[in-house]
Amino acid sequence: MKKNQIVYIIGFMGSGKTTAGRKLSSSLGWSFIDLDEEIENYSEKSIPRIFEEDGEDSFRNTESLVLRSTADLFNSIISTGGGTPCHTGNMDFMKENGLTIYLKMTPEQLKQRLIESSGERPLIKNIPHYQLQDYIQKKLNERECFYNMADLIVQGSNVDYSLLVKLINKYLNY
Repeated sequence: MKKNQIVYIIGFMGSGKTTAGRKLSSSLGWSFIDLDEEIENYSEKSIPRIFEEDGEDSFRNTESLVLRSTADLFNSIISTGGGTPCHTGNMDFMKENGLTIYLKMTPEQLKQRLIESSGERPLIKNIPHYQLQDYIQKKLNERECFYNMADLIVQGSNVDYSLLVKLINKYLNY
């Protein structure tokens, strides 16, 4: 088999990547890694602080570096940041090294989830609620060409985890 036993969860911010990753790792008995937490550990800074002090370009470079450190993992579920697949060949890297799953959601669904946490997210913290859905739609238009390259695309609003575990096992030839 060319792929390691790694599953990369991708999707827009607020789509439930971390929740899905935790549930899948528990169901499969695998390790769970939140890429944003790994970036914070590596940088010794919070994501908002990295954006504020170093800028998005620096964050994306660190994100790529930390992502590539996952290549030798085995039996791991990795939740990525919303922009991870869209920069510096990251989507190609993930597809070469594991199974990619896109948690797809509509701009309306994402807006509802993000309104509750917008202050914690550097890319949307200064966007008024009434402009948030337009921002999400614009970003989805830019990013979906990467997201749609995923091996599996599932609706993020109502994930059937037992079915998803079966699909993962089938894909990874268990």
